[in-house]
Amino acid sequence: MTPERHKKLTNVLTHRQSSLVVVMENVHDPHNIMAVARSCDAIGIQTIYTIGMVDGEEFNIKQKGGRSSSSANKWVDFKHFETVEDCYAALRSAGFTILCTHLDAQAEELCEVDFTKQVALVFGNEKEGITEEALRRADGNFVIEQVGMIQSLNISVACAVTLYEAFRQRRKAGFYQHQQLSETEYKAIFERWSKKPPKQT
Repeated sequence: MTPERHKKLTNVLTHRQSSLVVVMENVHDPHNIMAVARSCDAIGIQTIYTIGMVDGEEFNIKQKGGRSSSSANKWVDFKHFETVEDCYAALRSAGFTILCTHLDAQAEELCEVDFTKQVALVFGNEKEGITEEALRRADGNFVIEQVGMIQSLNISVACAVTLYEAFRQRRKAGFYQHQQLSETEYKAIFERWSKKPPKQT
């Protein structure tokens, strides 16, 4: 490994945000999932949770990708769950507060959400959004403020907007100034990444 590559990997891992994850529920378009992966990598999210099926089949990250990801799937981890209940149980056991994106009277505006907490952000599919079960079991929900005629955004765009608000808050609070990953997590990911070819495709 070259010194430059070693420096790149350690710098990226130092900025990884273990207390922030994204959850995708029943998202049908694999390219949207991979676009989300690219946004996650950009702001330092290491883990994406997926729930449910994609076109009737369990989402297989190794078979997906495409140009939308810009190879982000090589650097971001995916955890798949068949049910909302199982996914939420895993998140809560790890200490996460679960927030959904859903428009209703109780929803907070994006800028009012405290993203410095340990939080999991749930995004629903392209047609119907999150399910009633995902909303009912969550700890809260938020909306992205809009003033246009069409009160909706593509899922990957909505996720990117949300993540950069989280990035703004966390950077201001100093989250990127010190390592968040445990030493065990850091070493495991570094070892895995160091085996990858230097050139991304």
